[in-house]
Parts: sequence; C-alpha cells; structure tokens
Amino acid sequence: MQQVGLDFFVETQQLVAGVDEAGRGPLAGPVVCGAVILDPEQPINGLNDSKKLTEKRREALFDEIKAKAKAWAIDEKSPAEIDELNILQASLKGMADAVAALPIQPDHVRVDGNQCPKVPMTVEAIVGGDASDAAIAAASILAKVHRDRLLVALHEQHPEYGFAKHKGYPTKQHMQALAEFGVLDCHRRSYAPVRKALQKQT
Repeated sequence: MQQVGLDFFVETQQLVAGVDEAGRGPLAGPVVCGAVILDPEQPINGLNDSKKLTEKRREALFDEIKAKAKAWAIDEKSPAEIDELNILQASLKGMADAVAALPIQPDHVRVDGNQCPKVPMTVEAIVGGDASDAAIAAASILAKVHRDRLLVALHEQHPEYGFAKHKGYPTKQHMQALAEFGVLDCHRRSYAPVRKALQKQT
C-alpha cells in the first residue's frame, strides 16, 4: 500500500529525496518506508531522527511535512513480504518503491544506514543520516508515525497483545501475549520468537 502527496508548483532544480524506514526490529506489523523531497522555500523547523522526538512532536511534524514538502511517499511491506524476502531485502525494496511512488522523481537519493536500495538515480547511504540530513529525518518521521498508527489500529483489533504500547517490538508484555494467545497473521513468522511460539502451538 502506498500514499503519495505532491505540491504541483515545483521549480526545476536539483531534487534530493531523503529515505528511511521504520520497523525492522518488531515481531509484528509491516516495515514502513518514507521518501521526502523537501522544499527549501518552505523550511520545516525541528526535523530530527524520529526516535529522538516526542510522539506529540512527531505527529505535528508528520502533518507539516505532508503540507510543505515538494513531494512525499510512504510504502509498506507486509509481514508476509518480510518473511518471503527477509527484513533487509524487504526494507530495501520498500525504500525503492517509496522513491518510485514519489509524484516527481528526484535527481539524487540519500538513505539512512549503510546499504542502498536499487533506484534509477544516484544514491548514497549515510550512517546516522536521520539525525544529520533534514530530508532523511523527514522520511523517518513519516515512516514512524504511519507505522505507529497502523499498530494502534492493530491494538484495537487485538487489545490483549498490547500493540499500542510496544508497537510490535519483542517486549516482555509482547512475548507473554505470544505465549498465551498465539501467533496472529500480523506476526513475522521468520523471526525466531514467532517461530518458537508457532512450534508450541502445533
């Protein structure tokens, strides 16, 4: 599933997209990738690694990024896709698909981390990029807020698992729920704790 947005009044210039993902470590839910081309004419204050911001601040920036960016896109890779591809390849594919979904294509892509997705333009990986590059920080915020909202929705369907609190990460509460209530469709079966829980169910 993808979401896209575009400011149609775009000047011709070197366009750089920042790309990041959220949710590589959790046992449940999708990995979500964001891609953002910022507009220098509409600066956004306070962009930083999404993990270093409060939830309230992330939510406010999420709306501001969508409103002010030249273009943005969000891509999800499901637990089934993660199980099929592995989490690294699913993340890289999600990043490439988020870039491809941008309503205007960038000339250059910057990605948080140390590995680059396959995209049809120049691309560079920046370790710690979500804290040093504004466009990557914006992408990290879009990805994290979007993913957190998906996990809150999952919580409403399965409140006994506590997804709204731990967002699918392997906390003590989540591990206890897996043992007590079993594995859901939203769980990543290729992850060791989920595999173990499945074995106990059979």
